[in-house]
Amino acid sequence: MYKLNQNETPLFDALLEYVNRDTIPFHVPGHKKGQGMDTEFKNFMGLNPFKIDVTVFKLVDSLHHPTGPIKKSQQLAADAYGAKASFFSVHGTSGAIEAMIMSVVSDKDKIIIPRNVHKSVTGGIILSGAIPVYMQPKLDKKIGIAHGVTPETVAETLKKNPDAKAVLIINPTYYGVATDIKKIAEIVHSYNIPLIVDEAHGPHLGFNDKLPVSAIEAGADMCAQSTHKIIGALTQCSLLHVCSDRVDINKVQQILNIMQTTSPSYILMASLDCARRQIATQGKELLDYAINLCNYARIEINKIPGFYCFGEEVLNNPGAFSFDPTKVTITCRDLGITGYDLDMILSNEYHIQMELSDLYNVLIVGSFGDTKENIDYLLKVLKEISDKYYGKGHKKSDFIDIPPIPNQLLIPREAFYGSKYSVPINESVGLISGEFLMAYPPGIPVLCPGEIITSEIVKYVKQLKDAGLYVQGTEDYKVENIKVVK
Repeated sequence: MYKLNQNETPLFDALLEYVNRDTIPFHVPGHKKGQGMDTEFKNFMGLNPFKIDVTVFKLVDSLHHPTGPIKKSQQLAADAYGAKASFFSVHGTSGAIEAMIMSVVSDKDKIIIPRNVHKSVTGGIILSGAIPVYMQPKLDKKIGIAHGVTPETVAETLKKNPDAKAVLIINPTYYGVATDIKKIAEIVHSYNIPLIVDEAHGPHLGFNDKLPVSAIEAGADMCAQSTHKIIGALTQCSLLHVCSDRVDINKVQQILNIMQTTSPSYILMASLDCARRQIATQGKELLDYAINLCNYARIEINKIPGFYCFGEEVLNNPGAFSFDPTKVTITCRDLGITGYDLDMILSNEYHIQMELSDLYNVLIVGSFGDTKENIDYLLKVLKEISDKYYGKGHKKSDFIDIPPIPNQLLIPREAFYGSKYSVPINESVGLISGEFLMAYPPGIPVLCPGEIITSEIVKYVKQLKDAGLYVQGTEDYKVENIKVVK
């Protein structure tokens, strides 16, 4: 299956060699293997993390010009995932996505994207100067979430925009729903342009056949993955994979060199090295465990009055071709409370922290780090909450309609860097936004720089805020004012 020995961890081994040499550090960082670190923090962490917190030198290689263990570690990642080349990102998947976009489009190039993209996609479009052409994903009004874009939508959008230079899709969604990415790849490639994929929530997909097909297996040309989200790398660690000749590998390296710090964390990169080894050598068994545990949770939660966890029945809907069972979306609309209410109850009263909440749901991101003991405690708590709220509140409306995509008068880059002034949101209708507006997580823009602010958007933001959801994007952290373009 693999061409290289996936049990190897070249970078981690190099760092251990540095530690075992008992090297005297006259290099940054200034804590010098922890000796100069704040005592309380050092006592909590222990000394080992500080011992491998080093800077660039020959033994441990350079991320910007890898020739040694980092180069070998990235080659092992490419071998494990089936890519032509893989790159470490210590700038998170946000940075990897921005680099991915800048690798395939530049000033005034069209790029076709779903509307429900993460803000990093719009960030990449601002940095590149590209022109976004939006596709509307399919909305599930029962659950209150967006699924993927359909192949038909991609085909229709490309027919209207045959001069587009690339297509980006999200697959799978934050909630674990995947579209028919193989068919989309065929459609995009018929125009001889690259398909690039925000696969933040799919770094595990290629390692168990009970999961949706990965972007690489489906024929995508490039994808970015949050290796910290589901498999075992530390937060901020991601991989960027190049999979075809439609993408210039050398250009990707140069863009990453511009985007990423020249002082990358070797602790983070070592965790990427070891997480790749773990998923490559033990992935099937570990993911079998995670899938079985999440399916158990889903079945038991569906027995509790007022709660609903969708499963494969969601595949009857457009934009839902396959489903990742490690994502457990708990819909609480029938309890008469919002997802945000449930999130706060779980956190404040029971010390259970969910991944995200929206108007109708909370989300569990399952992994092989979960335990049945913790799942059983959650089930016990949800039964208590059901007893307290079921039948005693008012069932929530099926769906708050998301506003239509507003007209774009300026490309995002022009609006973002343009001359702006601040106005109250309630007085902004008809003006051109110079900022983002989004509910976070998952960071999906309701409004992007360069778009006309509509009364529907202002009303929608008020509804989100009234429901206690976290709206952000404006310089005004209370989201009462917004900057508009002069």
